[in-house]
Amino acid sequence: MIHIIVGTRAQIIKMAPVMKELENRGINYNFIFLAQHKETMYEIMSQFGIKKPDIVIGDKGVDITTVKDMILWSLKVLIYAFWERVKIFKNDTEGVVLIHGDAPPLLLGGLMAKFQRLKVAQVEAGLRSFNKLKPFPEELTRVIAAKIGLIDIFFCQDKKAIDNIQQYKKISYCTGYNTMLDSLHFANRAELKINYSKKDEKFAIVSLHRFETISKKENLWQVTQEIKKISKKIKLLFILHPPTRVSLIKNGLYKTLESEPGCVLLQRQNFFQFHSLLTHAEFIITDGGSNQEESYYLGVPCLLFRNETERSEGIGENVVISRFDSTIIDNFVLNYNSYRKPTVSDTFSPSSFIVDQLKEYI
Repeated sequence: MIHIIVGTRAQIIKMAPVMKELENRGINYNFIFLAQHKETMYEIMSQFGIKKPDIVIGDKGVDITTVKDMILWSLKVLIYAFWERVKIFKNDTEGVVLIHGDAPPLLLGGLMAKFQRLKVAQVEAGLRSFNKLKPFPEELTRVIAAKIGLIDIFFCQDKKAIDNIQQYKKISYCTGYNTMLDSLHFANRAELKINYSKKDEKFAIVSLHRFETISKKENLWQVTQEIKKISKKIKLLFILHPPTRVSLIKNGLYKTLESEPGCVLLQRQNFFQFHSLLTHAEFIITDGGSNQEESYYLGVPCLLFRNETERSEGIGENVVISRFDSTIIDNFVLNYNSYRKPTVSDTFSPSSFIVDQLKEYI
């Protein structure tokens, strides 16, 4: 049997097309939801038209946003999973567990699967920054999961990622693209109206949430100053992830941005709403890998508020790494139109390819 473990917003967005592919083929699967994120999760599931979770574990009613809460939550999830593993995996000992990416549910889900002697397939595998603390905790999560043998099958999106995991001598596949491409195809069919901008008014998007961006006041202050400066040149829609909102308030920077006429603070959008905004935006400022991918597939100029990225999508084309250098940032904002590129029109489906490779578990 195929089991799918999802715990975060990025994971459901990128795994929904795989789940939809299974459903379209009439293949039954076990959907396990580790509720690390709660905000907009069920809305996203509904928009993609996938079934509700077969079992929900670790639901605290809100997103898990602090390191302390994450540790306590993880322990509770693992303890419950150990004692209830037979029920969770429906007494299956010969199937495969699909887990996406590098968020904590990769480690938790991998351990849960091994409790039940199941194989683990990682979707969006093989990304490496080779800096254990950047991005944190993603790099540690994916390296540890591979090194301790939790991953049996690696679904990598390009040859570079394949090369990064060859040392483990496990089954590996190159999907060519990330499943995000399939997610965007779904979103393109949705008709959503934008209510945050006047007709024909130009705007850009800000979406920041990484630990290294928001955990230190000096980093957050620098980012805030750059955002204030840019908002005087073009309207900014700053979409706040829950941890970002908490950090801005804690460090006394929320009101600073709120008072800027050119900066509109918005609650986190569901995926389809965000996609609609991004397709109409002049550019995006982000520190997120998924946003980098989205902008690459859509051809939207992207200013990456990071010093480095382990993802190759868009680098040297529509994506500029800011390195938090004001000169680079100013140049991008002044010349962002030169970074716009055509959308990726390939009709290949990474999700369909992944399902094809799992026939022995169906």
